[in-house]
Amino acid sequence: MSYYFNKTLTCDFETAIQKVTNALKQIGFGIVTEMDLQTIFKKKLNKDFRKYRILGACNPNFAFQALAKEDKIGTMLPCNIIVQELEDGQIEVAAVNPKASMKAIKNDELVSFSEEVEVMLKSVIEGL
Repeated sequence: MSYYFNKTLTCDFETAIQKVTNALKQIGFGIVTEMDLQTIFKKKLNKDFRKYRILGACNPNFAFQALAKEDKIGTMLPCNIIVQELEDGQIEVAAVNPKASMKAIKNDELVSFSEEVEVMLKSVIEGL
């Protein structure tokens, strides 16, 4: 099982960000964090880097349920989705596979929960 699922798009970078944000909103997820690594690396390291953004997606209902089952699960929240510009100018969108990451936690109550979130995030990526 892969720890992520992805799709390549042929739109521009900002359009891809908007598409991902809108698709997540449709299933009850919002973006709670956004890290622009291109800007961070330039500012902090004076290094050039491709367009690469990490979007922290959260569904408050799922986060609440997960924390009720496992109080340290917050170390794995929010669900990260990356949008990056590839060398050929195409845009790749990739999301963490929550089912794969939950395997590290020995809590059977999280299995069906992670499968549900996996289906939702996979549908977002496939639908882009």
